[in-house]
Amino acid sequence: MTTRMLRPAVSRIAGLVLATGLFAQAPAKLAFPEASPAATLKQRVGLTDIEVNYSRPGMKGRKIFGGLEAWGEVWRVGANSATKITFSTPVKLNGVAVPAGTYGLFALLGQDEWTIILNKNANQWGAYAYDAKDDVARIKATPVVNPYVVETFTIGIGDIRDESATLYLVWDTTRVPVKLEVEVVSIVVPQIEAVMASTEPKKPYVPAAMFYLEHNLDLQKAIGWMDTAIAAQPDAFYLVYRKALIQAKAGDKAGAIASANKSIEMAAKDKSPAKDEYIRLNQALLASLK
Repeated sequence: MTTRMLRPAVSRIAGLVLATGLFAQAPAKLAFPEASPAATLKQRVGLTDIEVNYSRPGMKGRKIFGGLEAWGEVWRVGANSATKITFSTPVKLNGVAVPAGTYGLFALLGQDEWTIILNKNANQWGAYAYDAKDDVARIKATPVVNPYVVETFTIGIGDIRDESATLYLVWDTTRVPVKLEVEVVSIVVPQIEAVMASTEPKKPYVPAAMFYLEHNLDLQKAIGWMDTAIAAQPDAFYLVYRKALIQAKAGDKAGAIASANKSIEMAAKDKSPAKDEYIRLNQALLASLK
């Protein structure tokens, strides 16, 4: 058979292949929604980085505590793999000291009291391999009634301050808060003092002064640092306002009033968009000092 005779036959075969879909594209990979989707919570509290990796089951019409999750049983605090929690520094949970590290997070469920468990076996499925001999800390926590129903199990961190926050577990109408404390002052103050005593040309006068204000430390020293910052930026009405805050907390009412009035006068002459905000802030401070 010649090449000329083969061409129509090849054409017919190609058409047949296309018509029957023998060389059609492979179907897309089949995927289903997760029954309990994975989630990651990351939060910095003070100088501490916290990360929680967990799966989030839903109520789906089920009775949760005392039903799906039985009283007196150890729960993985989520679904699928046991929940994992990491602290970059030592912390305290409801007053219990916990070293920096990564832990499996479990809970022993009680109607009136939960025991939050940190276990050094951070990689396990569910609570089936949980062994109390690997516990690093056990923390007593009191469940409270949540004001509304939470369909999807949630771990959160709120009420964040420099040295504390609230770690909470919430599902259905149950919320379990745990006070989380971290160390900040004993770490930051020596660093501030070392920098201020050094020959470093640029020193953190403003953040150092505000840190001392917020933690009620040496307020006279904070005022001195703020004066140095103001001397370097004599038109900075926002720094004069901050000085007024420190003076007020130090009990120097007259000094605070004078600084607040000066900040208002300076801001009124300024053309920046921040001036109105600082006029309001100073007025609020003056009202609080009456």
